[in-house]
Amino acid sequence: MQHTTQTRHGVRRRLAATAAATALLAVAACGGDTEEPKEEIDLEESSTAMADYAAGDTFKAQEPVTFSMLWTDWPDYPVEDSWLLFDEIKKRTNVDLELTHIPFSDAVEKRSLLISAGDAPYIIPLTYTGDERQFAASKALVPLSDYEDMMPHFQKYVEEWDLREMIDNLRQEDGKYYMMPGLQEVSAPVFTLIIRQDIFDEVGAPAPETWADLEEGLKLIKEKYPDSYPLADGFEGQSMLNYAAHAFGTVAGWGYGQGIFWNEEAGEFEYAGTSDGYRDMVEYFRGLVDQGLLDTESFTAANDGMGTVLEKVAAEKVFAASGASGTVQEFGTALNETVGEGNYELVQIAPPGGPAGDIIEPRNFWHGFMLSAKAEEDPNFPALIQFLDWLYYSPEAREMLQWGIEGQTYTKAEDGTITIDENHSLDNFNINPDGEIDIKKDLGFASDVLAGATESRELKESYNPDQFVEYLDAVLSSRTPRDPFPPAPLNESELEQASLLGTPIKDTVDTNTLAFILGQRDMSEWDAYVAEVEGSGLQQYLDIINGAHERWASNQ
Repeated sequence: MQHTTQTRHGVRRRLAATAAATALLAVAACGGDTEEPKEEIDLEESSTAMADYAAGDTFKAQEPVTFSMLWTDWPDYPVEDSWLLFDEIKKRTNVDLELTHIPFSDAVEKRSLLISAGDAPYIIPLTYTGDERQFAASKALVPLSDYEDMMPHFQKYVEEWDLREMIDNLRQEDGKYYMMPGLQEVSAPVFTLIIRQDIFDEVGAPAPETWADLEEGLKLIKEKYPDSYPLADGFEGQSMLNYAAHAFGTVAGWGYGQGIFWNEEAGEFEYAGTSDGYRDMVEYFRGLVDQGLLDTESFTAANDGMGTVLEKVAAEKVFAASGASGTVQEFGTALNETVGEGNYELVQIAPPGGPAGDIIEPRNFWHGFMLSAKAEEDPNFPALIQFLDWLYYSPEAREMLQWGIEGQTYTKAEDGTITIDENHSLDNFNINPDGEIDIKKDLGFASDVLAGATESRELKESYNPDQFVEYLDAVLSSRTPRDPFPPAPLNESELEQASLLGTPIKDTVDTNTLAFILGQRDMSEWDAYVAEVEGSGLQQYLDIINGAHERWASNQ
């Protein structure tokens, strides 16, 4: 199987009577207000939808149709109207995509403004779980759970990959869910540690199975390379704290979310930023800083922090850093220029274990999509639902979105091995770099907006290096995904209250987390910090969250 590195970082009708009844039961179960069943629509009468559409089918509208889509423009890959991607989608489905562009730099803010004003295009991709809450409460989005019965590919892989409980946890206070996530067959963190294995071996460092093991190894490296700060992040600490937190029994960094963590023993949510696990995590990283083992600049550099880390890796000032599979290639390219090809070994390791065990975050969801409420009134809405089911969940579409056109940009052997055409390349994955046509930059495939959302393990392995396959094996054999938290869906009023309280509380946590780790605030002041957080309305915030959970639980 041909492998290469992962994309660079940056950073988701027809209603039968039975489906309507099911939706109403779900609403009642979650304590929301019931509503009248929506009128059943006969697909036989639709001019664009397919009357008989099932898993394994290619969706094709009966007549040409245009759907609007929000498109995030990455600086390195400006979208082109001439991209073969859009031509191929239209050829297969009879669907023309009309794009509204927003820049990557402030995509979330621009998206929020468009949705709130009712000006968002129909399809809103690059949506992650939680992004939909505020818009669902204000009814600015389509309740996609009402139309799951029209999405056979989605249903097929939810069942085959055992994701039903996680899907049900997406339901909001009214019992419906308003975003469709990308589905991942295997649960493995995207970001983790990438280490110079040759240097760890050189100094006799233990295998970094735990964060304590890693610390011991970093000490030995510091002794041998005293001018180094051997561990770095490159994402203002947000990446490393995210994947480290689970082993300490908490959440942090990119994964902080609402700042809540389910306490199984107490049967309620606690606040992560004031918990014992969070303190243990902060103390650990503070200890690394005190010993000169952590590159503090990589926790503070807001602009191109990863570029700075790359330079330090190349200069052998950093020997372990955060990254995804693509980072292995980026570090390797840089090291080729300084230490020479073949004179180093980079390994992406499973996130180390810690006091809470060998725990990792559950990663069966990736970016998916939402639909603006106005899409529901379009007479072509049934075709839109079928089209998105095909685009996001059909193996045919997922392979096309990643690799292009079989027989033109790639070939596929009987055993599933994919080989890119000799005239084509996928430069950011380092696949056939001598090919004249980059299928991402020049043709639009492997795009950051659509590719990668839903993936089987086979598809994921098709564009990643052999070392990433080894990483997957290591994670799946030695790490345990944390159980998803139970639902605590908030109504519109509660969402507003929780936001007003939660935002300044999180700001206090963020500021002090960095201050404690960097040594700007002494750990002896932890209790004072907790008191500051509690004085900002923490109990009221937790009461809202736990009250919502109790309401949900009482209706199960």
